[in-house]
Amino acid sequence: MGQPPAPGGPDQPPSSGRSGDEPPSPYEPPAGWPASEPPSGWQQGEPGRYDQPPVWGPPTGEAPPSPYGPPGSHPSYGQHPGQWGPRPGMNVLAVLSLVFAFVFSPAGIVLGHLARRQIRQTGEEGEQLAFWGLILSYVFTALGLLACCGWIAFAFWAGSGDHGTYR
Repeated sequence: MGQPPAPGGPDQPPSSGRSGDEPPSPYEPPAGWPASEPPSGWQQGEPGRYDQPPVWGPPTGEAPPSPYGPPGSHPSYGQHPGQWGPRPGMNVLAVLSLVFAFVFSPAGIVLGHLARRQIRQTGEEGEQLAFWGLILSYVFTALGLLACCGWIAFAFWAGSGDHGTYR
């Protein structure tokens, strides 16, 4: 009967200096594994810190030429060479003319005529909207007037005759 084998013997991994009750540190490699080496091309400076790999390219005093030319030499996003500025947008009165054709058609007529005049003066978009707003406003106004006239005619027709007797 001999003595128990010494720690770090052939049957056991070397001891890390911890007591047997502590779990292994997640930051240390498992016992018996080789320590990781830094990638090739990296030089170690301070212990535990790696410096950057060597920089390839022009000397540090010069900047490489830009493949896109100097700043400001190209048009910004959405512009094309020869374009003088932003195009005027959609005429708001033309849109409102089409909307009011369904809501209150006499207002659609007024807005449609105002929109067409503004579009001629400013060159804005929306000529078709103003046109269809006018057409629909006139049609719905005419239908409304016919309905009112028909209702009035029905009221006179129902009111004439003798009241209360069926023969």
